[in-house]
Amino acid sequence: MGGEQRLRHGYTNATTTDGRRVVKRYVGPDAVERQQREVSALTSLAGRLPVPPLLEHQDGQITMGFVAGLPGQELLTTAPDAVLHTVGRTARQLQQIDVESGASFSADRPDAVLVHGDFGPHNMIFEASTAEPTAIVDWELTDVGDPIEDIAWAEWVVRFHHADLVHALPALFDGYQAQPPWPRRQAAMLAKCRALDLVHRLRIDNDAEAGLWQRRIDTTAAFRE
Repeated sequence: MGGEQRLRHGYTNATTTDGRRVVKRYVGPDAVERQQREVSALTSLAGRLPVPPLLEHQDGQITMGFVAGLPGQELLTTAPDAVLHTVGRTARQLQQIDVESGASFSADRPDAVLVHGDFGPHNMIFEASTAEPTAIVDWELTDVGDPIEDIAWAEWVVRFHHADLVHALPALFDGYQAQPPWPRRQAAMLAKCRALDLVHRLRIDNDAEAGLWQRRIDTTAAFRE
């Protein structure tokens, strides 16, 4: 594709676009599994949640239709309450998806729900004037699991990356229609940080980088509601 540009927000790995299509290339030792998870999610959720249209997939990459909108990180700074309310509402909608209907994920606990795995405003594209989602992206970590996981991680993204917007977190829970107890939310944040620490260590061989998620674990443990 000529004229490709790297996407700055909302996608991981080597992801580029020409303004019409988005090509996402998977890297790392677990690339095959992550691609399979994303293909399954995009296929089964099409028409049920705002996800990018999957156009094709082949070894090591997928091609999606380009979805217009403003990355969540950018809109969050100007409309935090509206964005976080939408994020919370979307988390609730995601939990209401039947995990057995078409996706290659199976529940191993009675309260298990579909989990995005890296959920938050950073992986959502918004219509700027309404703060409505035009796409939820980066489904490579999707699975089924604890209902608290995605909403707690959305909170973590705000607390860690947008500490000046912590005051807007009530809007997240208003949209979600519940506010789980703080000890459960913090425990879920720490569990996700530890899981990502293990993944990160598999992918890098730089000692300085190896401590990245441990530092984030320490910061998360010091959070106070």
